[in-house]
Amino acid sequence: MKILLILGHQRPGSFCHAIAETAREAFRSAGHEVIYHDLYAEGFDPILPNAEIAKEAELSATIARHCREVLDADAYGIVHPNWWAAPPAILKGWLDRVFRQGVVYEFGPQGVIGKLKGKRAIVFTTSNTPRADELRLFGDPLENFWKTCVFGFCGVEDFYRRNFESIIMSTPEQRAGWIEEVRQIVQQRM
Repeated sequence: MKILLILGHQRPGSFCHAIAETAREAFRSAGHEVIYHDLYAEGFDPILPNAEIAKEAELSATIARHCREVLDADAYGIVHPNWWAAPPAILKGWLDRVFRQGVVYEFGPQGVIGKLKGKRAIVFTTSNTPRADELRLFGDPLENFWKTCVFGFCGVEDFYRRNFESIIMSTPEQRAGWIEEVRQIVQQRM
């Protein structure tokens, strides 16, 4: 399979970077081709210009390439921290610019037509809020965002998300166990 792996974390050496590297290695070890984008390292511009909003807009070479990669991929891996119950702005901007009408969805007479049917997605997120507090205070907004609002809207039904928390209170042993869990999830889900 061809996997599109997207990382949205600004600090090299972060736990998100460790997750992304582990996932990339696990995908490759399973024989999959991996297209990898570290959005911060690449300096991806998350700002959606007005001229790019229209379905028929002329896209920059970078955005056009990302759109092709999304369509060509059989599966997606997304890695990011939870910032205010959402992905970081750079990743949200990537979605705004790349997960476009005409690329990943269309509007038809009966409503939305997802164009990513038959594809898979794994999302790994990190947070500092303990899970019980997160659920009690907010529910799980990232689960709804990725599963329903993004991938479900675009036709992806085979979806899995794992949040690792609390990063700030975790031990090196816990993080090592979580990295092994990433490897196992990739092996089981792909």
